[in-house]
Amino acid sequence: MSHAHPELSAPAELPRGGLRIIPLGGLGEVGRNMTVFEYDGRLLIVDCGVLFPEENHPGVDLILPDFDAIRGRLDDVEALVLTHGHEDHIGATPYLLRERGNIPLVGSELTLALLDSKLKEHRLKETIHHKVKAGDTLELGPFALEFVAVNHSIPDALAVAIRTGTALVLHTGDFKMDQLPLDGRITDLRAFARLGEEGVDLFLTDSTNAEVPGFTTTEKSIGPVLDRVFNESDQRIIVACFASHVHRVQQVLDAAVAHGRKVGYVGRSMVRNMGIAQDLGYLHVPPGVMVEAKELADLPPERQVLISTGSQGEPMSALSRIAQRNHHFVHIEEGDTVILASSLIPGNENAVYKVINGLTRLGANVVHKGNANVHVSGHASAGELLYCYNIVKPRNVLPVHGEYRHMKANAALARATGVENVVIAEDGVVVDLVDGVATIAGKVDCGYVFVDGSNIGDITESDLKDRRILGEEGFVSVIIVIDSVSGKVSSGPEIHARGFAEDDKTFDAIKQPIVDAIDAAIREGVDDPYQLQQTVRRVMGRWLNRELKRRPMIIPVVIEA
Repeated sequence: MSHAHPELSAPAELPRGGLRIIPLGGLGEVGRNMTVFEYDGRLLIVDCGVLFPEENHPGVDLILPDFDAIRGRLDDVEALVLTHGHEDHIGATPYLLRERGNIPLVGSELTLALLDSKLKEHRLKETIHHKVKAGDTLELGPFALEFVAVNHSIPDALAVAIRTGTALVLHTGDFKMDQLPLDGRITDLRAFARLGEEGVDLFLTDSTNAEVPGFTTTEKSIGPVLDRVFNESDQRIIVACFASHVHRVQQVLDAAVAHGRKVGYVGRSMVRNMGIAQDLGYLHVPPGVMVEAKELADLPPERQVLISTGSQGEPMSALSRIAQRNHHFVHIEEGDTVILASSLIPGNENAVYKVINGLTRLGANVVHKGNANVHVSGHASAGELLYCYNIVKPRNVLPVHGEYRHMKANAALARATGVENVVIAEDGVVVDLVDGVATIAGKVDCGYVFVDGSNIGDITESDLKDRRILGEEGFVSVIIVIDSVSGKVSSGPEIHARGFAEDDKTFDAIKQPIVDAIDAAIREGVDDPYQLQQTVRRVMGRWLNRELKRRPMIIPVVIEA
């Protein structure tokens, strides 16, 4: 959640001809990307993604951007532009469409196809689609859009140039400048330069790798590493990567063919996404290489390759279940090789190492980014960002997509190339571009929206705090019955504890002090059950803290009978 700029108030009315930028996610975090552009009373949204929960979000499935700032203005939205098909850019779209179902969606062929399968899962009707490709232009209300090819760790990614009556904005989306991409589709630096010549008033740039010096390694460099691992393995190989990483899956398929192995997909999202990518021609599957994952077991181990989800240690993913020995048909054998072909998203390190340790304990040889070059990033490193700033020569820069340290490093790169006005904002911080100058104009309320099962936004930070206490400190209930005639304790206290090593006899020592405290409160005229419950909570809490060094959740129940 954004805590920067706490002194900012709500923004004033947007000056005529001004362009307002409202980031609702993705600034100060890796994920949940969503930016709203306002011009001439109309809104354009770029991306609408999710953030995956960390260990301090018990029971939470997903975290969404906060739509509150635009909830009353959804009819003013011209369209939602999706830069590419990763979950942190499209995953929250179904939740937005629940609020206004007919928002037009704009994106490339693969992006919209991946989104459509998600909308079907949410039982949402198809909305208006504008399928675009690099070089296309599209006019939506006062916004004239132009789409530019960029490469990333998923095919068909696009940057978007947004022209209004008074400004030209270039938003990179997630991108890198791989000069030898697997699909031959390079980031269109000629288009970046042409837009630079026209005069880019505001450049929103991907900050994820701004701290990393030099240039991001090319995707092709992974091929020889995979080849070596396949060569050295004489048993089954399991490769875990993102369910949307078409290029990585392509390299695994090519390596499998070269080494005479068959391939099966494990994980619902992997099966679905790769089916879509194959149907649309983004994934080239050599004939005879694919089999159903369950049928792989009929082959000798040295001819098996499984491609699985779960490279981030997600608890319900295929790989986590395999590591915990509770997958219904995949069981690790001594000597199997597991390749984690992805980066570590900040915050997921513990979960990933837990999976690596689990697999290693079962006898697997685990190959990951820490011990082999089996992953390259999908984001531009510092050298590429400098290159872009020099080509585009923007008047103003707003670093996006990244934690605060990433955005700060990106800002320093922009300044080093001579950009004078760099604005660092966070989620909810409103930036206005007026007369060619970007300034912070105020702040809108913008928190985390938690999805827990079918509950959306009902879970608060306070609920999560309760869950953390329950998980870490345990739970104690104290039940007392008071005689309504005499005002004396007639039964109890009955004490039940969960999450304690101590047995229930441990709590005998506190029973009489609780009765004494209740009697004293009643003598002083306290007869409200709520106040009596607070008395019980206070006495119990002090004793637990002093005797057991614990601060569990205490549920006192006082009944009058």
